[in-house]
Amino acid sequence: MKSYLTILLILCCQLAVFSQVPENISYQAVIRTSDGSILANAPIGLRISVIQESASGLRVYEESHVPITNDNGLVSIHIGTGLVSIGNFAQIDWSNGPFYLETEMDLNGGSDYTVTGLTELLSVPYALHAKTASALVSSEGEYLLKSKIISVESSRDIIQNDIGNTIECTNSASLRLPLNFNAMAIGDVINLEAHNGAILTIVGASGVQLNYVVAGSAVFESKLGNVCFGLLRKMATNSYIISGQ
Repeated sequence: MKSYLTILLILCCQLAVFSQVPENISYQAVIRTSDGSILANAPIGLRISVIQESASGLRVYEESHVPITNDNGLVSIHIGTGLVSIGNFAQIDWSNGPFYLETEMDLNGGSDYTVTGLTELLSVPYALHAKTASALVSSEGEYLLKSKIISVESSRDIIQNDIGNTIECTNSASLRLPLNFNAMAIGDVINLEAHNGAILTIVGASGVQLNYVVAGSAVFESKLGNVCFGLLRKMATNSYIISGQ
């Protein structure tokens, strides 16, 4: 019996407050059988590979897991903590991309894997990339480019000052993408962070497409003592995509 992954809730790094960047990526997926039924409380053989340069490029890292789905068919793992067969996750140079994430699965919990997904890592894990990225500095040693930290503790619209900067949500709040937000150009980005148990929700106004859903939403839910982060990017007029949730 075949199965497949749905509702890909992928690549939400959990960063312990006051600690170094973690050497793992949180990965979640819902497992369904070929008839669409939830596969609950069952062991799943899962192999994760990081591929460099192209979808058929160099396999720089590979590991396996045997997680057990919960009552809702959800599996949760941390990429970078599995049984390693290729490479060293901590030594991946995330600045030397592009990178692709390949997932393979064995429904019976073994190692007879079938490819179930191949996704390009467009913007995550950007915190891991930050370890190896070079800073742009002046001859005096000052940063030429620096993201501002903007604290958010109550719900509001996304505004021009947010563009290119980091939203730091320390108290659960919603940010709304307004219609015809022309201050944000196509390709512009906003970094998103939910801190220490806070929940940050991004919602699109009526007529605004978010992750290909009109008036869609995305949720960043952090755990106590951790940070959940991602990236908002404008794709087209009234069209945005969010990664990392």
